[in-house]
Amino acid sequence: MSRKLCITAVDGQTGFLIAELLLTNPDFTNKIDSIIGLALDPESQKCKDLKKLGAEIVHHVPGTEKKVVQILKSTGADTICLIPPAHKEKYQITVELVTAAKKAGVQNVCLLSSAGADLADMKKQPRLREFIEIENLVLAAKGDPSTPLGHSPVVIRAGFYMENLLVYGPQVKKESVIPLPVGETHKFAPVALGDVALVAAHVCSGKGAHGFDDKHRGQLIVLTGMSHFCHTFILKLIYSGPMLAAGKELAEAAHQALGENLSFENISEHEAKKVLQQQAESDSSEIEYLLEYYSLVREGKTNYISTLAFHDVTGQHPQEPVEWFKIYAEEFRAEHPNKKRKQKK
Repeated sequence: MSRKLCITAVDGQTGFLIAELLLTNPDFTNKIDSIIGLALDPESQKCKDLKKLGAEIVHHVPGTEKKVVQILKSTGADTICLIPPAHKEKYQITVELVTAAKKAGVQNVCLLSSAGADLADMKKQPRLREFIEIENLVLAAKGDPSTPLGHSPVVIRAGFYMENLLVYGPQVKKESVIPLPVGETHKFAPVALGDVALVAAHVCSGKGAHGFDDKHRGQLIVLTGMSHFCHTFILKLIYSGPMLAAGKELAEAAHQALGENLSFENISEHEAKKVLQQQAESDSSEIEYLLEYYSLVREGKTNYISTLAFHDVTGQHPQEPVEWFKIYAEEFRAEHPNKKRKQKK
């Protein structure tokens, strides 16, 4: 059974990691016949790297639905991994891609959505709520006899990416502070982007009699990170369930990984916006999305974890924050030699 996969927004980090994993990991390479990557910026370094690995990169110009239909038909794509791009017209672009996939007769669709979007308020968190509208559009195809799209759907709702914390590297380096507008008490469970890519790779490469593997087909997969930060918390984990991370606990995870004294600072949304605008490479709409997610945390709507689906799909456990901070240690380690601490081996 062949699998010709189209991945959208491969010039973004999520799409790139999914495509790279499918093209290089021996667990997946034999399950995918070809990968077509749609990119808003086909000349980006990510696209050049994917092209070297064997992907076909196609320039995606918003507003050219007919061209996208032609691309999907000419390449014989039977599966689409739909990633809403980091773009101010994210919703409109994604709707266009869904419509094109319907018209092209694509059978399998894996949508990357956002955890917490179902709890977002349309007036207070419109960027988050857009994901629910996109989900509705994708899933509505299930009952549309005129198109195969939706016959084999999967929706992955990914939580707050740990990689979003990289933007605060300068504050951690200079001030030994992690500044987040999440309040003092409410918690959330960030997920590593690599874990999201791993689940998507399993889904997109899985095969069954009706398209995707029957273990995945029709699933709404909610992904958040693990939250047992250190060995001293394991007994508490066993007896009372997995722990979530408030800002102070996140700083504690960073401290354990880096061996440096770090603290959490609860900042205002205005200050957070200023930091993001100065230090993030994100589009303004993505900054709005991050601020909305932080507001969900302050409202207590992220006080949960969801790791069972990750384990069921991959057979592994999500990456822990301590492990993640160790991987990105140089992005956070203090600049001053006298602040450095040796890590135990």
